[in-house]
Amino acid sequence: MTVPAATLSASGYPAGDPDTGDAHSILERQRARESSARTYARSFPIVPARAHGMTIEGVDGRRYLDCLSGAGTLALGHNHPVVREALRRTLDSGAPLHVLDLATPEKDDFTDALFETLPKAFADRARVHFCGPAGTDAVEAALKLTQTATGRRGVLAFTGAYHGMTAGALATTGSVAVKEPVPGGGAAGGEVTRLPYPYAYRCPFGVGGERGAELAATYTERLLDDPSGGVVPPAAMILEAVQGEGGAVPAPDTWLREMRRVTRERGIPLIVDEVQTGVGRTGAYWAIEHSGAVPDVMVMSKAIGGGLPLAVIVYDQDYDGWLPGAHTGTFRGNTLAMATGAATLRYVTREGLAERAATVGARMSAWLDGLRSELPLIGDVRGRGLMIGVEIVDPEGPLDSCGARPVAPELAARVQEGCLKRGLILELGGRFGSTVRLLPPLVITDEEAESVLERLTEAIAEVAKAPGKPKPSKAPESVDGAGAVGVSGRAA
Repeated sequence: MTVPAATLSASGYPAGDPDTGDAHSILERQRARESSARTYARSFPIVPARAHGMTIEGVDGRRYLDCLSGAGTLALGHNHPVVREALRRTLDSGAPLHVLDLATPEKDDFTDALFETLPKAFADRARVHFCGPAGTDAVEAALKLTQTATGRRGVLAFTGAYHGMTAGALATTGSVAVKEPVPGGGAAGGEVTRLPYPYAYRCPFGVGGERGAELAATYTERLLDDPSGGVVPPAAMILEAVQGEGGAVPAPDTWLREMRRVTRERGIPLIVDEVQTGVGRTGAYWAIEHSGAVPDVMVMSKAIGGGLPLAVIVYDQDYDGWLPGAHTGTFRGNTLAMATGAATLRYVTREGLAERAATVGARMSAWLDGLRSELPLIGDVRGRGLMIGVEIVDPEGPLDSCGARPVAPELAARVQEGCLKRGLILELGGRFGSTVRLLPPLVITDEEAESVLERLTEAIAEVAKAPGKPKPSKAPESVDGAGAVGVSGRAA
């Protein structure tokens, strides 16, 4: 089937009759009524009507391969049968949908399913706290937990980090841009010590590789031991094993083990933010497992709810010094999310989807890395499993001491636009928004993976032909039939 190409209105949205409730009229109404803080609606002027697996279909009939997956929330893709069955079963049972933090069979089952996924050494001593249903609230809970347990207020966080948009989480986030409207950069802004994260391609020490990670670890340890280093006594260190919004930057396992040693020797709780990396995304059930390091606190959200809002922290019982009501949230008892979450967690284990993510992710990364000599816009390909980053650079810019060329956010934006034109949804991230991020669902098929690579490659090649000549926006073309793009020539 060939889907007719869309046309654009003067506003740049898909055109149509504003009285029919089509894409144009819906987008125009939301643009007029929704806050200026909206984000994805700006990058993707589409109106999804149906979705299944990795495919989204808009109200205009166009289909897209979704390589964003709700920023990693949809581990099983859209409307997976396991998730839909869990929803139907729970609704048909008459279970209460909202009970605050009361115990329910669904909550008990979710807790069992969650603990089954944890490293045994951690699970044997673990407690779980249900938070407001967003990763940022779980980060707040983790910070409050460790501050209560230690009596200290400082926090150790890293360059390039992203932990959320509420005050404490925002303070630990590395990006200055998202903090600009907030005086002090968040409530705890003055108590955060910023440490170097090992970013091999743009090493903060100018050396890269394993040596760069070694220097980052040494710097951290010596700063913590320096009585004049300016470090507020830390209640915790918080880190991501793979930085997501920071550009799919993976931390070396040796560095993660060093951070565990450094914090343990100094009595500093280690918080690992698994909000985006968890539930098999990186090729292990939890990203920290690659290193063998065992944290004190794990922050979890996104995929643990099976696509529905849910967030928890899991932590060593020795830190459970809270009084009743120390951290609450009206929607922490989402029965439907616990049902879909339990179903998702068990399905990922049963079907070996973490291992699948490792295999498919390695194949996709190798393909993209192999294009670097042919397409010098590709500066770096990195990540872990199905959490992949492609850093777009100025191919004519000078090399730095690590061999990296200057970032090229304008070119990255054009690559993203070219992908959307070809029916591929993906997001940008990293420093200056110059990294193309791939977060496909764990159930991506081999054919879909090939099609993603083909469409992305064509978009990069198109920009590479005239990197200094931005092209005006145009209507997305058909991705079916004669307009098909992909190895197999199939529709999304």
